[in-house]
Amino acid sequence: MNEFYLRLVIYLFSFLLSFYSLSALDFNRFLKQGKTVPAQILYFVIASCMAYLFGNFLMAVIYRFNR
Repeated sequence: MNEFYLRLVIYLFSFLLSFYSLSALDFNRFLKQGKTVPAQILYFVIASCMAYLFGNFLMAVIYRFNR
């Protein structure tokens, strides 16, 4: 049960971190004008993918050093 909460905290932390780090990029140059809803969905999907990858990396590092 503790492992579930640890995973939840790691994924939430990595999602917030990736969402914050994406704000440094200028997406207006890559997106079409007037397409705000698809742009927001793309932003959320990219942040989710980055959070998943970073979260898995953190969990692998944590579990590797706890052996």
